[in-house]
Order: sequence, then C-alpha cells, then structure tokens
Amino acid sequence: MEKLDLTKQYKSYYTAARKPELVSIPPAQYIAICGKGDPSSTAFAAPIEALYATAYTIKFVYKARGKDFTVPRLEGLWWYNEKKYPGATISSAATAIPRSEWEYRLLIRLPDFVQQSAVADATAAVLQKNKAALAARVTYFTMEEGSCVQMLHVGPFANEPESLQQMADYMQTHQLGRNGMHHEIYLSDFRKTAPEKLKTILREPVRKG
Repeated sequence: MEKLDLTKQYKSYYTAARKPELVSIPPAQYIAICGKGDPSSTAFAAPIEALYATAYTIKFVYKARGKDFTVPRLEGLWWYNEKKYPGATISSAATAIPRSEWEYRLLIRLPDFVQQSAVADATAAVLQKNKAALAARVTYFTMEEGSCVQMLHVGPFANEPESLQQMADYMQTHQLGRNGMHHEIYLSDFRKTAPEKLKTILREPVRKG
C-alpha cells in the first residue's frame, strides 16, 4: 500500500523562501482545536495531544480502507482582541500583547479523501478510549487563504518579530493589507528541536490596498 505524504503532494504549501514572497494558497481541510493562552505553558500540550490523537485515529481508519497517509505538520492560526490592544503591528504584536491574551486555532491538514463525518467518529473514538479529554473540542475546519505573504523563519520563536518585520516591509512596499489571521506551520517539532534550529513558515493573508 502506498502511503500518501501531504508534504510531498502539496510541496508548495509546506515550503517557503528565506525572504518574503507573495503566494496563492488553495482551499484545504483540517482538523482543528481552539484555545487561548501562553503557548509556552505546560497547558498548551493538552490541545496538541488531542489533535494528534484524533489525527492518528483518522489515519488508521483510512489505512484499513487502503488509503494510508502520513500525519503532516502541526499548524496554528493566531489572533488577539484588536479592540483591547489597538495599534499593534504584525511585527510588534508578538511582544506587545501578553501571551495569556493570544487566541489560537491549532490545525493538522487532512487529505482530500477524508470525509467530514470521519472527524466526528474519530473524536468519539478517542474519548471512548480516554486518550485525550480535549478531543471533544476537535472539529472539522476548512480554509481558503488565497493571496498570502510568507517566509521561512529559522531560529527561536522569540526572534520571529525580525522576520515579521521583513514581511511587514514587503507588504508596505507592495501596498498589501492584512486579510486574515497570522498563520504558522511548524516544520520542526518544537518539543524536541533546539530553538536555534527551528523552522517555521510564517504566513499572512493579504489583499491589495
């Protein structure tokens, strides 16, 4: 049985240059879990665990049907209450907004052949086996980002503002405005990788003007 590797099938989705570039991102489907709080806290591990438990349950169901796939990279959409914290830019928000105020939607992309009903079945199975209590919050999610400015950030998350400033400069030069939530794709497992070796795709949906 040939195993589908989404990072190879959608290579352009999982790759980025070291400098800002404008790309077009097509629609995709995911499993997702939402939350709020400091991503460096111990509590942040629980939603990740629930998401992966669900993803692997879906994987094994489809493997039994002859459609195996590799569970791809973790991703995250990040935002905050802009009315409460006005004036922050994409480069300053990371340090200007308290970590406890950040909201997120963690994502794992699904192959196109996975049906929405399979997600509900998988979360029920995870809960039945008591593998991850937060699996009850895992949902099916679709997204079409369209035009985005992105770049590959190499190094600690604390240094992301430097890359985000490059993206902000690019957006200003090309007269592009924000058009969605800040998106990160974690090409490295940040639980096991040294901070200086982390690779993260930073992506900002944009519109002209």
